[in-house]
Amino acid sequence: MRGHPVPADSYSAAGSLEVEGTSYRIFRVGAVEGSARLPFSLKILLENLLRNEDGRLVTAAQIEALAGWDPAAEPSTEIAFTPARVLLQDFTGVPCLVDLAAMREAMAALGGDPARVNPLRPAELIIDHSVIADFFGRPDALERNIELEYRRNRERYAFLRWGQQAFAGLRVVPPGTGICHQANLEHLARVVFTEDRTAFCDTLVGTDSHTPMINGLGVLGWGVGGIEAEAAMLGQPLSLLIPKVMGVRLSGALPDGSTATDLVLTIAELLRSVGVVGTFVEFFGPGVAAVPVANRATIGNMSPEYGCTCAIFPVDEATLAYLRLTGRPEAQVTLVEAYAREQGLWHDPGHTPAYSQVLDLDLSTVTPSIAGPKRPQDRIPLAEALQAFRAALHGYARGDTLPVGLDASGAESFPASDPVAVTGNRDGDQPAAPVPATGLPARPRNPVRVTLDGGQEAELDHGAVVIAAITSCTNTSNPEVMIGAALLAKKAAERGLAPRPWVKTSLAPGSRVVMDYYHRAGLTRYLDKLGFSLVGYGCTTCIGNSGPLIPAVSAAVTEANLAVCSVLSGNRNFEGRIHPETTLNYLASPPLVVAYALAGTMDTDLTADPLGTGADGQPVYLRDIWPPVAEIGEVIASCLRPEMFTREYAQVFTGDQRWRSLPVHRVIALTGLQNTLSPPSAS
Repeated sequence: MRGHPVPADSYSAAGSLEVEGTSYRIFRVGAVEGSARLPFSLKILLENLLRNEDGRLVTAAQIEALAGWDPAAEPSTEIAFTPARVLLQDFTGVPCLVDLAAMREAMAALGGDPARVNPLRPAELIIDHSVIADFFGRPDALERNIELEYRRNRERYAFLRWGQQAFAGLRVVPPGTGICHQANLEHLARVVFTEDRTAFCDTLVGTDSHTPMINGLGVLGWGVGGIEAEAAMLGQPLSLLIPKVMGVRLSGALPDGSTATDLVLTIAELLRSVGVVGTFVEFFGPGVAAVPVANRATIGNMSPEYGCTCAIFPVDEATLAYLRLTGRPEAQVTLVEAYAREQGLWHDPGHTPAYSQVLDLDLSTVTPSIAGPKRPQDRIPLAEALQAFRAALHGYARGDTLPVGLDASGAESFPASDPVAVTGNRDGDQPAAPVPATGLPARPRNPVRVTLDGGQEAELDHGAVVIAAITSCTNTSNPEVMIGAALLAKKAAERGLAPRPWVKTSLAPGSRVVMDYYHRAGLTRYLDKLGFSLVGYGCTTCIGNSGPLIPAVSAAVTEANLAVCSVLSGNRNFEGRIHPETTLNYLASPPLVVAYALAGTMDTDLTADPLGTGADGQPVYLRDIWPPVAEIGEVIASCLRPEMFTREYAQVFTGDQRWRSLPVHRVIALTGLQNTLSPPSAS
């Protein structure tokens, strides 16, 4: 890593901070007049400018402009933001490594030392976008899917393995480990960075649009394109217009029965209705303390679905509690608290910073919801899901319009999940109008008989749920909804319920820790019994890696032109993203994913209709098996331990034998460039 140059320090902000006998150099935000009124996120940017001021790329004029920020003004002033680190995923990260390798070749051609070409800022690449849920509902699904993943990606993975060894400052998390944003949240994020005895705000950019998930931990970061990421890796600042900052004042607490997923879908609806494209969003007020970090991360994750650059929470006691839960060293936790308090970054629920606009959200008003059939902002209260589905089905029958504005940009990012390219709010970004309760024509029907594996007969129709996936770091990073799903599965299995035979079920958490606490709680067997067996540690269904449908189901859908559905705990659901054969796609909490798998159709009212018939011949309703918050909390308290995180992440960059045995495609010697191509695998 490159050492910090001596800053110009025009504001005499340099000072020291003593933390448990260690002295750190810091650049005090409070040295700049007017900084106290700034939002949390702009204070982080101000610290970044103070620390990197060089009179050329970062100037005193930029610091003055940020300190004098006008919340009502349209963004017009550029500043130079220097991220502390860079986060990469394997789809969008490979080009960055290819360019670095090309730079080494050029260096060698010029007679220089190619080994001198390295990232100047820490870069972490997580391989998570390539695993596909080909196998499901069987004990060996994980192993079979990983085997296929390596077979399909062997050459690319060998190149990444070479990069892991060749570049100082680059760390690679091998396949079968987790999702980049969940690994960032649970392990990689520092909150407060330290280099050369200088302490400063942990900031980052990432080559994935959902990088703002880390905002839930009080870390400022967002998604960028590959060129910007490469520039950041090479220590160059990124040009940034000082943004508008929208404040969301939280009050109250989530009621029993409502989940973090319901909350994030409510926020998506709220922010899309206002229009926040290009802004920073941050949360403040008395309700912040009632939102644990796992919920905050779910909210930050969906920033691209809101249209904002980031959606950040300040540092507070919940931040420290999460750092301890995930096994961060106590010395780091102590530093985070001391630094945040010293810099005015510690949340004061009674203080309202200057904001461009303030929105209010009472958490107690959040109700169980889903969103769809193709846009995350189209939230549907669960009690209205049946009528909304039937209205949507009529729309698909007569032909629907193409996505526009922010939704079109999101669709264009498929499948790489790179940041969207949109510069302003559009009319089409608004949430859909509520569906009328009456006046809809008769529901279209086209029942088709299918014969499934083993000779089982079933009837499919429009609205059949053919994919039910617990997937995506959006929700799998959240123990409350994950334990909730497992408890619902347990209660369903004990009552004799099972998913409908046409539903492809899958479980793909973003961290191995999830399976650790499932095993410890004794819940894995119930998920397995309902077909939610582990298929991989990666993005899978959320980015369209859902694998083929059940063959007989796929044939029936195609031949009868059925409008069938997926239900997933993901973050995007535009048509064609989840699977080419699922016309309608709904975002839902993990417990509701299990519930819809049991029902087998969207043409049902889960609040009133039975999920199925129990072993005793009696109807079983969702309310009968929905786990209360207290029960979920008891299981979490009894099974989730910091040592789970420290154990799983202790060798996170090592990989299994498959990874360690990959042939290294290219070897760059310290004295020059030598290319060696390994022979193709016999497999």
